[in-house]
Amino acid sequence: MIKSRLQDIKQAQKESLLQRELASFFVRIAQDNPDLQTLSVSRVNLTHKKSVVTVFFSCLNDKEEFDKLLPKLILFKPSIRSSLAKSLNQRYTQNIVFVYDSELEQRRGVEELIDKLKDEGKL
Repeated sequence: MIKSRLQDIKQAQKESLLQRELASFFVRIAQDNPDLQTLSVSRVNLTHKKSVVTVFFSCLNDKEEFDKLLPKLILFKPSIRSSLAKSLNQRYTQNIVFVYDSELEQRRGVEELIDKLKDEGKL
């Protein structure tokens, strides 16, 4: 029990560090590529074997825009991995997967429903 909790804490720390590094790297990329400025790193998940990093992006517009920008993101994948290896002093750098974060859309939908109920006087 204690061992698994310690592993969970270490994994959360590593995810937080990866998110910080990836977010700062994407800020630098967005300065050179204005069309990528609509993307932001919302969260990062690391597999338990620590071999794959899933980077969740939120987009100002919608998923369709993310799908248009995904090929450009994939082009940056080798330089992102190289940058992570250098900044984190790791011997092995994880594979990176880019995913659209639909949680924000779900939150907006729930907030709209709550506002609608408030306007109708049911809440």
